[in-house]
Amino acid sequence: MTGEGPGLYEMFDERFRTGKCMNGDKALEVLYTGCRWAEGPIYLPAWRQVVWSDIPNDRMLRWDEETGAVSVFRRSAGHTNGNTLDRQGRLITCEQGNRRVTRTEHDGTVTVLADRWKGKRLNSPNDAAVKADGSIWFSDPDFGINSDYEGYRALSEIGSNNVYRIDPVTGEVRLVADGFGAPNGLVFSHDEQQLFVSDTRAGAIRVFDVHEDGTLSEGKVFAEAAAREGARFDNLRFDEGGRLWAAAMGDGVHCYDPDGTLIGRLNIPEAVANISWGGAKRNRLFIAAETSLYSVVMAVTGTHPTGPGRRPWL
Repeated sequence: MTGEGPGLYEMFDERFRTGKCMNGDKALEVLYTGCRWAEGPIYLPAWRQVVWSDIPNDRMLRWDEETGAVSVFRRSAGHTNGNTLDRQGRLITCEQGNRRVTRTEHDGTVTVLADRWKGKRLNSPNDAAVKADGSIWFSDPDFGINSDYEGYRALSEIGSNNVYRIDPVTGEVRLVADGFGAPNGLVFSHDEQQLFVSDTRAGAIRVFDVHEDGTLSEGKVFAEAAAREGARFDNLRFDEGGRLWAAAMGDGVHCYDPDGTLIGRLNIPEAVANISWGGAKRNRLFIAAETSLYSVVMAVTGTHPTGPGRRPWL
């Protein structure tokens, strides 16, 4: 496979150009540097801020779009990893150190949504996605219990790394997918008929059909991280053209056509952990990569926050 262009954008298929994926900023903007491992950026439209995690430093930071100022959002944050918003604009956070999924209410209080499955403590929740019915789906690898660097060393009580669903009415935590090396990022398709999950250790993205009762099909491989040796997938986001953008640690940000073809890449100088759409037009891609938070304003836009089957600023 050969790329085109040594700069920010690298094209592997003509669809990366015709889809306007190469239009926009020609260089990355550095919004902040000084993290130990940056993860989980999420744009808060009401405040025009980005909140993200600095896992080893056990803090959450926020960047203000109006002023460019960066401040601490929460310290002693449970070694938080992924963040998203629910349908009411509340912050959903995966606290991998505290081994739980929480919701920050509008008054600032924190509600625990899940910390156990069948009475056993979760491993270390990593990323979450919210479905239109209010259910919250999250991945639970063992990254936060493998050492004291990003959490607290411990043995897994469950003994496997899985994906779970939190029922919006009963709060029941149900296992919906297993058989992963390390499930990581997850995102629903626009119509919510499919769930895409990255498996970091397997170097693959799997896709599952979503059934009406909240269960999943067996799943199949959508893409493999084969562009560069050692690349590993982290979180995932869709644009409104149906293209899947994947944080690929060691290989920038991948862009996949809906048929699974890798059509292009954004070259990032650090190992990319998480990405998220934001800004007034939802065409600003925020990139958490190792020590820094970057952004690039593009011609493509992220999924719209309103309408059937759409989620806020994914």
